[in-house]
Amino acid sequence: MADQEPVFQIQRVYLKEASLEQPNSPAILLEQEQPSVDIQLGVAAAPVAEGIFEVSVTATVHTKVGEKTVFLVEAKQAGIFEIRNLEEEQMAQIMGIACPQIVYPYLRGNVADLVQRAGFPPVHLSEINFQAMFEQQRAEAAGAPAGTLAQ
Repeated sequence: MADQEPVFQIQRVYLKEASLEQPNSPAILLEQEQPSVDIQLGVAAAPVAEGIFEVSVTATVHTKVGEKTVFLVEAKQAGIFEIRNLEEEQMAQIMGIACPQIVYPYLRGNVADLVQRAGFPPVHLSEINFQAMFEQQRAEAAGAPAGTLAQ
């Protein structure tokens, strides 16, 4: 294995899942109050075949006025990557940092487009530091207190 060259290739990036709900329309559209916005992100990776992995980034955008939902968007953008001949630690970093960085811009565009097509101003997901997110998850998994990074 040591004499084999490392391989990292993008096979495909695709929108795996998307949904939009407006459960309180049309009445909620007449509200004058500014809605609150809650955005949750998640990253997942799974093997597809030998040396082939699917890495996905999921965003959930929930906007509310008071307790009533204005809209709820859930979208999952995924990529298929060929990753071979890397050490376990390098594999974890590639799938937890590099792959999500490739997939995330597509997710941002799809979420903004979906929200705008629903008749709302687009929601622009902010840039994400996937390395910091990866390190925080590692620290939490190792039992370190929240907010500290494992050395």
